[in-house]
Amino acid sequence: MAEYHLTAPFSEEEIRDLRVGDTVYVSGKAFTCRSRLHRWIFDEEHPLPETAGQRELLIHVGPIMLKEENGWKLVSFMPTSSIRFEKWGASSVRDWHLRMIVGKTTMGEATMEEMCKRGCVHVSPQSVSPNAWLNSIRVEGVDLFDELGSIEATWYLTLSELGPFVVDIDTTGANLYLAHEAEVDIKREAALRNLGIDPDFEYTKLY
Repeated sequence: MAEYHLTAPFSEEEIRDLRVGDTVYVSGKAFTCRSRLHRWIFDEEHPLPETAGQRELLIHVGPIMLKEENGWKLVSFMPTSSIRFEKWGASSVRDWHLRMIVGKTTMGEATMEEMCKRGCVHVSPQSVSPNAWLNSIRVEGVDLFDELGSIEATWYLTLSELGPFVVDIDTTGANLYLAHEAEVDIKREAALRNLGIDPDFEYTKLY
């Protein structure tokens, strides 16, 4: 496993060099997106804001922001589960020309296929203290605040050594979570055999 310090915009080559299990710190320009922005663009057929279209680092997050006299103060920041957005995942990678998605958990087969084709990875936080990141994030501005609200709006950020993240989907089609699930299944079957438990058992229903 290797460690990388990358700055957006990324080259396709450096993204394709990443492998599942690698550690990544990221700097540069990013934008945020949750489900409402996906629906706004792909289901309701609005255009992606121009500034977002110029960035290839997407973070699945609904940051908590405080309005101040001279701009916005970031109060809390924790990426959300990316699998929630699988319906639009492949389209966002293709249409938004993404090179990296930051989010928790994983994404599905359609998105993984598009990532392999276009040179994009998914990375997940290796931290349970996300507010320790606040000094690594500068808020530049926001689009669609009135239309979508603070949490669902698209925020523009400049990152400085944000991380660590683990690469959980790479451009070869490898998926860290699927590999872990396969290992867990093997160990689970062995544990059930050792305990003499039928693998088709059902959990006790309390209600």
